[in-house]
Amino acid sequence: MKKAVRLKLYQNLVNYKKPTSFQLKETYPLPPYSTVIGMVHNLCRYEEYKEMEVSIQGKYYSKVNDLFTRYEFKNGMKYDKTRHQLEVGEFGVSRGISTTELLVDVELLIHIIPKDQNLIEEIERAFLYPVEYPSLGRREDLVIIEEVKVVDVEERMLTQDIELKQDQTAYVPVSLIEDESILLLGPEAGIKNRGTRYKLTKDYKLVDYGNKRSPKVFRKWNKIDVIHTSGIIAVEYENILIDEDENVVFAI
Repeated sequence: MKKAVRLKLYQNLVNYKKPTSFQLKETYPLPPYSTVIGMVHNLCRYEEYKEMEVSIQGKYYSKVNDLFTRYEFKNGMKYDKTRHQLEVGEFGVSRGISTTELLVDVELLIHIIPKDQNLIEEIERAFLYPVEYPSLGRREDLVIIEEVKVVDVEERMLTQDIELKQDQTAYVPVSLIEDESILLLGPEAGIKNRGTRYKLTKDYKLVDYGNKRSPKVFRKWNKIDVIHTSGIIAVEYENILIDEDENVVFAI
């Protein structure tokens, strides 16, 4: 049995930006693991990585598009009044508009399970008495903390199915679906991977691809293979992680 800090969060408008989207800043349907872990580290003022497992569930009401000001520049390009709107020193910057995708009325259920269980009280306190107004996603995507609770989490063989609410979605690790401990409801029988498959960033290591004379250090991300889906059933007679209030925990 382990302890976890369970969070219930609300956000009015938010963008969890996909790293491969540019002209339209698309959003993930729920925050990626690295985004949640970053929020925890920021509020706890950690200066080195603390290993932890995270489970992310939630829902949103709708999506809207919003305009924002976009600045572009090319390294070393001199200012040219025929193509640049701004002059910064002797260099030129183009200014225009672009579009960002926003989720509306987001509700999140997050479990944080630190590898070092001695950090539980510290993480709980960081969310009960945050040092600054917490954000998740962009810096301006503020979070309303509705509940902070330390809960027991254990792997248990279920005596009956646990079915999540139809409008509740989650990042479900593909391994749980492949071993059939988690089933997905849907009109097509036999389709195990109903949903959207993502490879989500969680944590990274710094790797030097250069040499002693010319080091080139890059982040090598650990990516988790998940399916974002709804209609989720934790199957009876399977060993499933659940918390003390019978919430299924998709910790990874």
